[in-house]
Amino acid sequence: MAGELGVLNALDAAKTQWYHFTAIVIAGMGFFTDAYDLFSISLVTKLLGRIYYTDIKNDKPGSLPPNIQSAVTGVALCGTLAGQLFFGWLGDKLGRKKVYGLTLMLMVVCSIASGLSFGNSPNGVMATLCFFRFWLGFGIGGDYPLSATIMSEYANKKTRGAFIAAVFAMQGFGILTGGIVALIVSVSFDHKYNAPSYAENREASLVLPAFDYVWRIILMFGAVPAGLTYYWRMKMPETARYTALVAKNGTKAAADMSKVLNVELESEEEKVQKVANAEKNQFGLFSGEFMKRHGLHLVGTTTTWFLLDIAFYSQNLFQKDIFSAIGWIPPAQDMSAIHEVYRIAKAQTLIALCSTVPGYWFTVAFIDYMGRFAIQLMGFFFMTVFMFALAIPYDHWKHHNKIGFVVMYSFTFFFSNFGPNATTFVVPAEIFPARLRSTCHGISAAAGKAGAIVGAFGFLYAAQSKHRAEVEPGYPPGIGIKNSLIMLGVINFLGMLFTFLVPESKGKSLEELSGENEEEYANAKGETIPV
Repeated sequence: MAGELGVLNALDAAKTQWYHFTAIVIAGMGFFTDAYDLFSISLVTKLLGRIYYTDIKNDKPGSLPPNIQSAVTGVALCGTLAGQLFFGWLGDKLGRKKVYGLTLMLMVVCSIASGLSFGNSPNGVMATLCFFRFWLGFGIGGDYPLSATIMSEYANKKTRGAFIAAVFAMQGFGILTGGIVALIVSVSFDHKYNAPSYAENREASLVLPAFDYVWRIILMFGAVPAGLTYYWRMKMPETARYTALVAKNGTKAAADMSKVLNVELESEEEKVQKVANAEKNQFGLFSGEFMKRHGLHLVGTTTTWFLLDIAFYSQNLFQKDIFSAIGWIPPAQDMSAIHEVYRIAKAQTLIALCSTVPGYWFTVAFIDYMGRFAIQLMGFFFMTVFMFALAIPYDHWKHHNKIGFVVMYSFTFFFSNFGPNATTFVVPAEIFPARLRSTCHGISAAAGKAGAIVGAFGFLYAAQSKHRAEVEPGYPPGIGIKNSLIMLGVINFLGMLFTFLVPESKGKSLEELSGENEEEYANAKGETIPV
């Protein structure tokens, strides 16, 4: 019986040790890189528009055409969705460790390649950037199910939520580092060239070709943290739960975990074979048995992640547009190309420092006390409240209290991270059987990325003004930022409702949650187990 396997009991009961923190750092640095790569693009899209699409006859500097803006912003998300499905499935087929290094190398290579380009024409540069950002996203996608699954299978049941949430919390540091790197690069270039604003001298404000290196350096830096952790990622042993319950090798599982836990564990080969070959542990993803036992759980994890990411990514990727709309960032023509990067990076860094990063670590601190369900419900509730509080008196905020708007906007970030942004990542890594855990996490995460794509593309068009004269060049009129924020409030409210489909997983072993513990499974059906 899975719950009686000594190696799994040892993992569940293990005190917090050095290997737990090592695993958090190794898995977390992947997430640090994921966030850096996904969100750093929002820091440089305005600069790309200036460099490649400025016509100095116009009174305003150039901006990316709508189709190019959509592609550059959203293509990595499309790659991430595909990667989550593919590597999630592969992680259950080949093992977590075998696939783990592959995703990291893909991220390193494509981070560097994103900063390169074929030729210097706008079409050539944008096509190259989009191609490599798709494959960068593909590698990032694999990191979601693999990191979550590895951490959940390594952790003890008492602090498992905090450990998985800590891996995910590295995303906050990735977003923060993106802003800091952009600040350092932009200040360095600004200090050297001291470019005038576009209104003062249109051509001189661009400083070409020097400023063309700025966006390339910012994007390429994403390869550094990923490259540094590759060696340690390859040294990690396969998780005991995969080795015992899926690969059916009790001897190797015991040997690997004996080294990790510094205790002697018996191999229990016969018991492992009995558990792994039990009829109840053989059903597949598309079987009636899976639907009966985990169907609603999968609906819950996919819908809540989908709805959360519509709001989360539209907020993150278009911070600069919202800050421009309320006047927190000056009009483009009043800045040089590099000063605009600086102002956008400064705004993103402040939001990350004051609300995004603290929100993640509040979840780490409280998830094993409050439980996943309570944090997710609370997060969606407050996101709904703050979205409506921003949207309904939007004109008041815009004209009379811009700092108040930024503070309220920061609270939506805080409660998304001390809320569903963390819990939607944690729960799918806990409640599904070992042989389907990575796949189901990948499906849940891919649903989230589908939401991110809706948010990225939808918000881009929806947030345009209803008045034709105020619409950015190339865009059709939209519903305006006020109505877009109301829509995001409704989406957060729906997320709150769908949270009721997700079970609480606090304090239980993975085998209890998934039904792989024979005793728990039988008791749930009212059966008795022969002694």
